[in-house]
Amino acid sequence: MLKEMLDNVREKAPLIHNITNYVTVNDCANILLACGGSPIMADDPEDAEEITGICGGLNINIGTLNQRTIPAMLAAGKKSNACGHPVLLDPVGAGASALRTQTANRLMKELKLAVIRGNISEIKTLALGAGTTKGVDADVADTVSEDTLTQTVTFAKEFAGKTGSIIVITGAIDIVADAQVAFAVRNGHSMMSRITGSGCMLSAMMTAYVTANPEDPLKACLAATCAMGLCGEKAFNRLTNHEGTAAFRSHLIDEIYQLDGETLERGAAHELR
Repeated sequence: MLKEMLDNVREKAPLIHNITNYVTVNDCANILLACGGSPIMADDPEDAEEITGICGGLNINIGTLNQRTIPAMLAAGKKSNACGHPVLLDPVGAGASALRTQTANRLMKELKLAVIRGNISEIKTLALGAGTTKGVDADVADTVSEDTLTQTVTFAKEFAGKTGSIIVITGAIDIVADAQVAFAVRNGHSMMSRITGSGCMLSAMMTAYVTANPEDPLKACLAATCAMGLCGEKAFNRLTNHEGTAAFRSHLIDEIYQLDGETLERGAAHELR
């Protein structure tokens, strides 16, 4: 199941337009190349719409939001919708400021979003109008644990039904849900939260997976989530005693590059909820 998702990305090499934040733009480009996709970045309003027209999918990330990029996000999103291409929204820091929250809500209102991927605090902000986002990270009060897993799965399914989007909540336990079906993913390593960009990279890669697998976007999101978490585990295991977070980030990209479908199927730790 997951092998096919990965193989399709490698075979089709989807071109993904990223309007993403400048903290992690290089990592997003590299993770797309590593997973088998191809990146392009264009965030000027006069450029973004035309560029997205030649791409297969659009990844919108509001991590370093500004007044120049908001019109570009809307124009590119509407063009992608008109072309029938998937749009993913990564609402980085929604709940941390009024501009981020309002912009994320506007993007949800004006665009058809195939996927919304964020941490639990960001997703709660969009769904409920309030969350406890701590900067761009989830607040510990919102952490998904074994005790709150069933409740969070129900919440994700309900929000998916309301938005018509696949909802991906990432954290210690990841949740991938549409209105009817949800998966809990237990791949990953805590080191992933110690580097900038693990979530941004996942959003970029997930857009490639969804673009390459239009017939089953839920399984595509599951495959991308498992792949990133599994490669995080493998990257950590490669670290020597003299290496830290910078080496981990490089190893993570290397592991995504080396990942094959059989390894993903064997190592993916997910369950139907």
